[in-house]
Amino acid sequence: MIHGTAIVSSKAAIAEGVEIGPYSIIGDEVTIAAGTVIGPHVIIKGPTTIGERCRIFQFASIGDDPQDLKYHGEHTLLTIGDNNTIREYVTINRGTEGGGGITSIGSHNLIMAYCHIAHDCRLGNNIIMSNCATLAGHIIIEDHAIIGGLVGVQQFVRIGAYAMVGGVSGVPQDVPPYVLAAGERTKLSGLNIVGLKRHGFSPEVISELKAAYRIFFRSGLTVKRAVQTIEEEGLESAEVQYLSTFIQNSERGVLRK
Repeated sequence: MIHGTAIVSSKAAIAEGVEIGPYSIIGDEVTIAAGTVIGPHVIIKGPTTIGERCRIFQFASIGDDPQDLKYHGEHTLLTIGDNNTIREYVTINRGTEGGGGITSIGSHNLIMAYCHIAHDCRLGNNIIMSNCATLAGHIIIEDHAIIGGLVGVQQFVRIGAYAMVGGVSGVPQDVPPYVLAAGERTKLSGLNIVGLKRHGFSPEVISELKAAYRIFFRSGLTVKRAVQTIEEEGLESAEVQYLSTFIQNSERGVLRK
């Protein structure tokens, strides 16, 4: 299942059933689990671990050194989970010592062509990154988030679960969970209602999230007073509590309207 023109290091660990296409290069300390398909002209450098049933398309560059001037050859990692699709010309860099030493990607993600995931980013599961979306270093993206095409996300930003960032947006601050955000300097534009319904959120939960959104982002209240108001109004769902905790714990501050 390994093409004759591929170059695979003797220090790589390749499971049975892995396919490696023409002219691909697999370096030292690369581990690839069963069922993964590597297309032609792919470069994977280690230390990198790739899970089961992933598909990596032609000309992707996976696990190369971080683009960080503070990096001087330290032993850092990239881990990629199961069932990920990584399209053409995607670049994913390993971590840096200052960022914890690891870039990690969960499972069931779709990373479309020309995306870039920089050092020390941590992606969850079931994420979609559309074409040419780019992540600077130290970014966290939570489960089921969608990042539109030509989006640039500033370093240390966190994007919450089930959030959607529209195309051609620049994201300088945290994007709360469950919301829609877009714009050259990204602003919030409401809840991601369509996404929440598609993922089976109940009408009661969506109604509570709408109320919490108005309190946090449309009332003019401080975060502290907004949290008190949510408690006073009895908005107690786990989703509202998660939204509240996300906002209170934000280090960069969250996007506003």
